[in-house]
Formats: sequence, structure tokens, C-alpha cells
Amino acid sequence: MEYTKHYKGEDCKPTDKGGIYYEFQRNTRSVKSTILHFQLRNLVWATSKHDVYLMSNSSVLHWSALSGEKYEVMNVSGHIAPEERLPGSLLEGFSQIQVSTLAVKDKLLVAGGFQGELICKFLDRKGISFCCRTTYDDNAITNALDIYDSSSGAVHFMSSNNDCGIRDFDLEKCQLCKHFHFQWPVNHTSLSPDGKILVIVGDDPDGMLVDAQTGKTVHKLQGHVDFSFASAWNPDGQTFATGNQDKTCRVWDVRNLSKSVAVLRGNLGAIRSIRFTSDGRFLAMAEPADFVHIFDVGSGYNKQQELDFFGEISGMSFSPDTEALFVGVWDRTYGSLLQYSRLRNYLYLDSLF
Repeated sequence: MEYTKHYKGEDCKPTDKGGIYYEFQRNTRSVKSTILHFQLRNLVWATSKHDVYLMSNSSVLHWSALSGEKYEVMNVSGHIAPEERLPGSLLEGFSQIQVSTLAVKDKLLVAGGFQGELICKFLDRKGISFCCRTTYDDNAITNALDIYDSSSGAVHFMSSNNDCGIRDFDLEKCQLCKHFHFQWPVNHTSLSPDGKILVIVGDDPDGMLVDAQTGKTVHKLQGHVDFSFASAWNPDGQTFATGNQDKTCRVWDVRNLSKSVAVLRGNLGAIRSIRFTSDGRFLAMAEPADFVHIFDVGSGYNKQQELDFFGEISGMSFSPDTEALFVGVWDRTYGSLLQYSRLRNYLYLDSLF
């Protein structure tokens, strides 16, 4: 589609691109970041300012910024099967999986495949813990994953699938808890910090907010003109963002959903990935290639830092403590991982406390 015929961009927010919030630290080619799907770019996850996990061909790799070393966490090129006999787990496992999306939080890694496969691995345990297939539908690709702690303290993960479904799994009980079905393929889902509301985006210009317990629609999100592939909540629980193929990221406020409060435009392509820092101070959005934009939330998204590099972006992730940003880049010949560190201006008085 031609975006100029459908989206004029009059409401796009003009921003000052002179911000410097994260400074370049290093670019390492010792780990090669790769992409298997041109639309899905959630293949890089940081668990600390030193530790990052990413897809590299058929391997999930861990790379340490402290030691500069890598090791293979999981290889899906051959046959893999769970070593634990958990209820609901597919004990025969899978062969030659193509990983479409990835999520890592604390000690849990979950990978999703092109045929609806789900693989769970605890990073402090040997082998694979849990395997299952979400669906046997022909259009079964796992588009996105989200790991979260439920109100009871149990670890859950949620999968967004191309078969128009969202599935919530309780990993402690190893069972499917909820299955919500929609009218279009779901490309990304984000759970609000209080666990009550889901942002759902997919192959429909209108995203939606739904009740996380019932799956009932709370509100439709109108403004985008194409399909969306990214979403994220600000930790404040009041604002969230959606990224679309119309080259914009829209920021919404749950207290007034009549229209988005800000429309942030990329340079060249769709917005494939969105992340807020854990303190809510910055919002990062990634285009398919060449550009990551970091917006200062406190300025009303009026100021941004633009990171410019050559190559397709496989994913990006802030560290939980906000001190680092990792970006996976693939230029079809080489792959690399870029590390940025948060820039802080310390005053003399800071040293007294």
C-alpha cells in the first residue's frame, strides 16, 4: 500500500533529534544476530546491563558484556525434547524448529516457532523443561511472547499467534489457563503493569484493549491505517504505545482513549519493536532497518535521540536497570550486537550522598 494515500501525517509530533541519552559502548561481531521473518523483530533480550540473549541462526546465544564471551544456550537445528516430565509437555519434542520470536526474563527463556511450537528453558537448569504446540492450524506462527508474574506470584507467559489466538500459560502448573480468540491474526500483546488490561494489535488497523481475565473488548484503538506489530506499556500503567506498518508509533493514555496523545514517526519504515525503560523515562522504537529512536517521555516526547547504523534490526532491549540498551543488527553478510550505555550527568553534590 502507499502510505501517502491513507496517512498524511499531519498529527505527527515534531521532535528535536538532538538528545543524547545513551552513548555507544561497543559493536561486537563475536555474536551474529540473525532474522528469519521480515516482520517479527523480537529476538534480542537483556536480563542485566551485562547479559543479553539473542538468536543466531539456529542457536540461542548468551553474551556477556563483562567477559566479552558467548555460549550457546539452546540449539534447535536438530531434535530437542524436554528433560523434565511435566504435565502437558510434549515429551517427544520437536525437530528442526525455526524460531520466530523470543522472550527472556529472570531465569526463564521461552522461544516460539513458525509451526506454533513453544519451548521453555530455565537458564539455571540443564536441558529443556517444557515443550508444547499451541495449535495445529496451518497458520500457526508464534508472533510474540510475553513473560510476567501473576498476582499469585506464579510465572506465566503469553503467546500471540497467527491463528487469531492469545494463550496464557501457567508455567508452575504447566497448563494453558486462558485462550482468547479474535477476528484477525494477533501480532503482539502487552499486559498492563497491574495485570488487568491487555493491549492487542494485529492484522487490523484498529488495535484494542481487552479485559485480561475475560478477553472482552474494553475499547478499540483507532488511528493507525495499517497492521501493527508492536506494543508496550509504560511502567506508570497509564500510557502505552503501539507500533504500526504505517511508519508510526502512537502513544495512548487509558484515561482518555478518544485519540492518541502523541504520534511519533519513523524515517523510512514500519515500527517493528517498542520498549519503555523500567523507570518510564524513555521510549525506544525500532524501524526494520537502520534506525532506533529513543524519546524522552518527560519532555512529552518532544526530544529524541536517533541511533543510525547500517543493517536490519533483529531486536532491541533495555536492561532491567535501564543502564544499557542492546540492539541486534543483521546486514545479510555479517551480524552484530551493539551495546549502548545510559549517559548520566553527575553533579558534585551527588558524590556527597
